[in-house]
Amino acid sequence: MKKLKNGWVEGSVQDFLELSDADVEYIETRRSLGRMLKETRAKLHLTQVEVAARLHTSQSRVAKMEKSDPSVSADLMLQSLFRLGLKRKELAGAI
Repeated sequence: MKKLKNGWVEGSVQDFLELSDADVEYIETRRSLGRMLKETRAKLHLTQVEVAARLHTSQSRVAKMEKSDPSVSADLMLQSLFRLGLKRKELAGAI
């Protein structure tokens, strides 16, 4: 972090929240999974309700997955992507 003349401090979110590089990578990976779920749903021309029915969950849970809500595990997001037909290679290339 860098102190400015006016008393303000300039720095990154990572510095402010005291996140390690590993923490940042994990957060960005979760965000990628959420984006990928939303993009996959759009590519399949499905609503959140239709995806929820396929995954045996609720529409609100699908919305949380797409937003990478911390209450949703990365495991659930991965399983959901695979159930929607995504392959490991596609997943690896996207994250």
